[in-house]
Amino acid sequence: MIDFLKESTFAVNEVLRTAWHILKKQYLSIAGLCFLLFVTLNSSAFLAGYLSHISTGISLIMALIFILIYFGLQLTLFKYTLYVIDRDGRDVSVKKTLPTKKQVLRFMISTFYFSLCMLFVFGLWALLLFPLVYLNMDQHLLAESAISLGIITNFIIWIRLSFFAFFIIDRDTKPFKAIRFSMAITRGNFTRLLLLLSFFAIFHVLSFYLNYRDLPIVASIVSIISSFFIVPLSSVALGVAYRNMMNEYQGDEDPDIIHNII
Repeated sequence: MIDFLKESTFAVNEVLRTAWHILKKQYLSIAGLCFLLFVTLNSSAFLAGYLSHISTGISLIMALIFILIYFGLQLTLFKYTLYVIDRDGRDVSVKKTLPTKKQVLRFMISTFYFSLCMLFVFGLWALLLFPLVYLNMDQHLLAESAISLGIITNFIIWIRLSFFAFFIIDRDTKPFKAIRFSMAITRGNFTRLLLLLSFFAIFHVLSFYLNYRDLPIVASIVSIISSFFIVPLSSVALGVAYRNMMNEYQGDEDPDIIHNII
């Protein structure tokens, strides 16, 4: 087990080194795309609150437009990252990495499937624990247990399925097949991905902790570092991890779910 953790740590370190090397060469483009995602997300929240007092119809139309823009920018960021990785950090035109309409639509459908999967997990745990009600167990405790187990299970599923977008923009894969591919390539790589994501999560947790401890200046510094360095680095690191897993993948070209759950 210790040897496996060491191997996983070395693999994560290699991903981070490669990602940092690429980010240094293309920082302005990658950070710029991350900034546009940030602006789009915050602008949509502001306009949604403002337009809701004027017209519900206009608010819904604007929400749909912002969703399409946000998804398009996110796919552009992933596609640009893969292009830069494949070209060893050389310049790539952002215009050439814009996703097609079909890819954006497939990404939306995959996200919908992903959300349904999350809801299904919560419902499944509630169904499995429901018979315990007849054993006179505390219903409040059972509800909290179902929610807690659902959150833990969905966290695992989130890591296993989070690469579906890369298949859509890299291999033009259909929605459900992209989800199956994500589960297939992450099989056996869960610990590495968990360590990688934990590294980036440290800065977000630290920022929340500093705000909780009423240290706004230090929290702002950590937040700025996270926004301008950690978020772009994480985007590149996910692309590097995807490429590495695909290079090592020896499974089927049309993987199923059952054989890739564990």
